[in-house]
Amino acid sequence: MIDFRNIVKDTDRYNFHSHTQFCDGRANMEQFAAAAAEAGFMHYGFSPHSPIPFESPCNMSFDAVAIYLDEFARLKQKYAEQTALYAGMEIDYLGKEWGPANDYFANVPLDFSIGSVHFIPSGEGMVDVDGKFENFRMKMAKFFANDIRHVVETFYSQTHDMIDAGGFDIIGHYDKIGHNAAHFSPGIEETAWYKALVDDATDHIIAAGLTVEINTKARADHSRFFPAPRHWRRLAQSGATILVNSDAHYPELIDASRAEALQMLESCATKCDCHTA
Repeated sequence: MIDFRNIVKDTDRYNFHSHTQFCDGRANMEQFAAAAAEAGFMHYGFSPHSPIPFESPCNMSFDAVAIYLDEFARLKQKYAEQTALYAGMEIDYLGKEWGPANDYFANVPLDFSIGSVHFIPSGEGMVDVDGKFENFRMKMAKFFANDIRHVVETFYSQTHDMIDAGGFDIIGHYDKIGHNAAHFSPGIEETAWYKALVDDATDHIIAAGLTVEINTKARADHSRFFPAPRHWRRLAQSGATILVNSDAHYPELIDASRAEALQMLESCATKCDCHTA
């Protein structure tokens, strides 16, 4: 098991969230490993979207898992003198029948795993509520009768259930539904009921002792971090281990917006005046 707490204490040259050719990443693993080494990263983790029990364009296939692990072993040896590489997965929680705690993942030799919610249940099966807003808007009408409160509440219900089920090390972008929800219903994140949902999730994460990521992927294009900075102070003051991950899908973005997030996080931890942006 990786000691993330000591890694964070020792260096800020790490990233434990990245996607390559095995899921929806835009380059192969060696391109990412080379970029990490060139950028002076001491620790770099691969985290393809896990296999799931139905077809998804963003998730790796079951057949690809062995190929991924073989390629990881080759790269780990090749780059051993430059960067410590780690084999991980971002595992989708779909419900009691499939998620990070499923026996399948216990038998995959991973160094770490990220637990994330991208899908929520509908009357017609699981629906991906992540991704581009244009697709989200279409799915709202098709699967959820445009009931945004139901979608948001279901997302956080799934998050709580995933935390209770366990089986993962890092919780991924746990308020990400806010991005599409805010496009669909501007101002929703300022409502009392929405704030209460995120606060409850934050409390649950702290109580579970999970490592939590600050995800910087959407900062450049959408001026957002996940979770939003308003929650960082409580996370920092709780003593939770916090990683700043870029969720990179392109090698050139492995360090994107991390310096800004690290500086803001330091402000939260020491001065308790982190930004609300």
